[in-house]
Amino acid sequence: VQLQASGGGLVQAGGSLRLSCAASERIMSNSPVGWFRQAPGKEREFVATINGNGYMIYYADSVKGRFTISRDNAANTIYLQMNNLSPEDTAIYYCAARFPGNVVASRQTSDYVYWGQGTQVTVSS
Repeated sequence: VQLQASGGGLVQAGGSLRLSCAASERIMSNSPVGWFRQAPGKEREFVATINGNGYMIYYADSVKGRFTISRDNAANTIYLQMNNLSPEDTAIYYCAARFPGNVVASRQTSDYVYWGQGTQVTVSS
């Protein structure tokens, strides 16, 4: 298994969650990693991405200022800290990685070749 997401759950509006994505060493050493989400009846959408050295980071406008992506290469883990959650954030959250060696963090779903199984985040009003 290349990627495994965890940390989802049920939280009230205004609350926080931290998602984790455990990745293989091959991915952590050399790949941009992103978080995406898919709500019922909607297409999968970009949330945040970070490149291999952590210096290139992008967020979707809808989460900017509330979510923070980070990576701990020594622990082979990528994190998504989510604060001030709203019901609109309810979705299955996926972590994904680009092919090793690619240096650019991308907002495009189609640029990611490895996908985790997803973790459910539910925000109640």
